[in-house]
Amino acid sequence: MKLPEALPEVRGKLTHDKPMSDLTWLRVGGPADVLFQPADVADLQAFLAALPAEVPVFPMGVGSNLIVRDGGMRAVVIRLGRGFNEIAIDGNRVTAGAAALDAHVARKAASAGLDLTFLRTIPGGIGGAVRMNAGCYGSYVADVLISVRAVTLSGELVTLTPEDLQFGYRQSTLPEGWVLVDATFEAPTGDAAELEARMADQLAKRDATQPTKDRSAGSTFRNPAGFSSTGKADDVHDLKAWKVIDDAGMRGARKGGAQMSEKHSNFLINADNATAADLEGLGEEVIKKVYENSGITLHWEIMRVGESTPQ
Repeated sequence: MKLPEALPEVRGKLTHDKPMSDLTWLRVGGPADVLFQPADVADLQAFLAALPAEVPVFPMGVGSNLIVRDGGMRAVVIRLGRGFNEIAIDGNRVTAGAAALDAHVARKAASAGLDLTFLRTIPGGIGGAVRMNAGCYGSYVADVLISVRAVTLSGELVTLTPEDLQFGYRQSTLPEGWVLVDATFEAPTGDAAELEARMADQLAKRDATQPTKDRSAGSTFRNPAGFSSTGKADDVHDLKAWKVIDDAGMRGARKGGAQMSEKHSNFLINADNATAADLEGLGEEVIKKVYENSGITLHWEIMRVGESTPQ
């Protein structure tokens, strides 16, 4: 990518050659050509409206579900921050900025007697949760979403419904480069104390079964299960990724500084100064071994972007 001689003026922050390892939970990734942190929605709109159409744009969440390759990114990476993390409640509707953490949204909703508890143990922010139709404990974003607002590559602010996003299992059809800025949910009501107790129980179960103290990006592979058009699991075929990884003998497998967790074999962790190549390479080895053992093809849940280090 060849950047224009002068980028549009902004009220937020522009950083050239920003190491993505500073921003991803796995702590890997080469530099992005430019990182843009907009001050607010209007700043984001003005920047995208003025940016030449040929310049690639990559909207980034909080980096919880992402491997940036060691060669970095030839793009303008857009990362939303403090101007996009407000959480507002009106009746049984919760509107959250795309940068608001899923856990914070769940907790604030619960304190108001609204049940978004499934978000409590999902790593990352609301923008990523919507884009990936995040789900847990049988509930999905698609079940409670009313609408989202997004800024298009031409700088237009648009409102989208679940029908526009065409949710599936761990996916939506948000156009490439569009930046989600907030989402509105309609939540079931519940007793605040009971909701708090449920979330505490969920956290205890998560900490007992997942490597929450290690550098990971959450679940590495999608469960190889059947799913309905709404993105919900089909009980007829509900096979877990960790089980087929175990069956292939890949629990605890290592490549360089990367490891499949001993505690939960569907968690890829940066165990010892791993490179992005270590992590992605180990993931591909797992896919190969699982296919050889069971004939099942695993699909990445973690997004991988950027360029590999030149040989």
